[in-house]
Amino acid sequence: MSYINKKSRQKIAKKKDNFCRNLLTMSGIIVISFLVLIVSIDWYINNQFNQSIYSDINQIPRKKIALVLGTSKYVNQSQKTRYNAYYAYRIKAAAKLYQAKKVDGILVSGDNSTEFYDEPSQMTEDLIKLGVPAQYINQDYAGFRTLDSIVRAKEVFGLENYTIVSQKFHCQRALYIAEAKGQNPIAFSASDIQSVAGIKTRLREVFARFKAFLDCKILKTNPKFLGKPETLHYRGHF
Repeated sequence: MSYINKKSRQKIAKKKDNFCRNLLTMSGIIVISFLVLIVSIDWYINNQFNQSIYSDINQIPRKKIALVLGTSKYVNQSQKTRYNAYYAYRIKAAAKLYQAKKVDGILVSGDNSTEFYDEPSQMTEDLIKLGVPAQYINQDYAGFRTLDSIVRAKEVFGLENYTIVSQKFHCQRALYIAEAKGQNPIAFSASDIQSVAGIKTRLREVFARFKAFLDCKILKTNPKFLGKPETLHYRGHF
């Protein structure tokens, strides 16, 4: 009897071992597949839209409106508040487009989720300091995410063929979202950051692109707010 019980215990133990090995194998396959998918999406977005991104002010086609994607003017690093170079470069790039007459108006889109945090008003203020007339700067106060800014550009402000302004890696994702939403913008790349902070941002971008894929292709995510159509003001339009 003890011999039979021993054999039974061995069979049960073997089945458990096989189950654990199979479970680990399947988990490994799933993890590897997930990583391959993330890397593939990043590669696709990184290479598919470069022909629509310009860095030379003399070569970029003229469009009516530039959409400036928002970010905070200041960031917290090592318990210190520092000026956000990404922000500064985007504002300078947008002003450069206007001054070179490559756009006739600017739409600043950013987060205004509380009365104490207002990206569009801050961007407007700094664009005015760089010589862009206030009457040609339009505000989208519900650009909480890149997807929100891109979708609202068309659905609220009537834009389809316009110029996106941000860093190149961000422009690539924005163009991917725009294409998925049936739009045809181009982009003007602001200067990037070549530092450890820039590397960290690029790594986060990999997962942001995966989220954009989910939002556009799987979840069909809508902006947090849409609202009524709004009129844009720009040079030569009265």
